[in-house]
Amino acid sequence: MRNYLRNWSFMRVLRLALGIFIVVQGIMTKEWLIVGLGGLFSLMPLMNIGCCGVSGCSTSVPRSNKKTEDITYEEVR
Repeated sequence: MRNYLRNWSFMRVLRLALGIFIVVQGIMTKEWLIVGLGGLFSLMPLMNIGCCGVSGCSTSVPRSNKKTEDITYEEVR
């Protein structure tokens, strides 16, 4: 449990708090779609998943040390 709580940042706690706030507001207004969306927003920081913003899902560029040789072409008539 201690290891799980170690990787929490301010934004992750803020997202969890906003998700819980949305769930509570949805329950108070009896809007069940809002409760579901609040549950989704609360689940995202708990599972440490999120949108791919700010290069979150970028893949590494493969680097090769191979030098490309010059290619010669024949003219076809």
